Amino acid sequence: MTTSVTGLGAALSTAVPAPGRPAAAIDTGRVAGLIAQLLTELGEDPTREGLIDTPDRVAAWWNAFLSPGDSATATCFTESRLSGQLVTVGGMSVWSLCEHHMLPMHLQVTAGYVPDGEVVGLSKFGRIAQCFAGRLQVQERFTRQVAEHLTGVIGREDIAVAVRGAHLCMSMRGVRMEEARTTTVHTGGRFGTDAVLSQQFLTVAAAQWGRRDG
Repeated sequence: MTTSVTGLGAALSTAVPAPGRPAAAIDTGRVAGLIAQLLTELGEDPTREGLIDTPDRVAAWWNAFLSPGDSATATCFTESRLSGQLVTVGGMSVWSLCEHHMLPMHLQVTAGYVPDGEVVGLSKFGRIAQCFAGRLQVQERFTRQVAEHLTGVIGREDIAVAVRGAHLCMSMRGVRMEEARTTTVHTGGRFGTDAVLSQQFLTVAAAQWGRRDG
């Protein structure tokens, strides 16, 4: 298990286009033509039965995958009596693409924060994960981007994000270790200074991953 732990910086880069996002609309017709060319170069006949519509289907998938939309405006609810409580949202499962080999990676995401007078609408967490997964990615960057976005949502750095990933670039190529998993952890604010709070979060995240593996 590889674990990377970093602190959140005060400045956010949400105004800068994130790596991996297409700069312009995707030309699905051109992409379909390139897929047909690839099939030909691989010794296939893109006009044969079974493949005749494959280039269009693949192009449509790329367009949908790389256009997940933004993470939408967060809905926050006032809860004036909440203070110091650990809130975690787990079970968020998203697919992304490794930008080194363009193979899928399956990411299980757990996010935690400490409310201070208000709570964040729960569906926001899943939308953020989907937004940053829908691009060519690396798990380490994905973890940081989710954490930094959540920091902007709550207005404080009391955020922790843990991600457990299964990478097909490791399980179906190279060393071909199907059971290998990569874990990344990004902490900020109290999660970086309060060992008890940090351990509570990691224990919850590990328990959620254990239930999914079981």
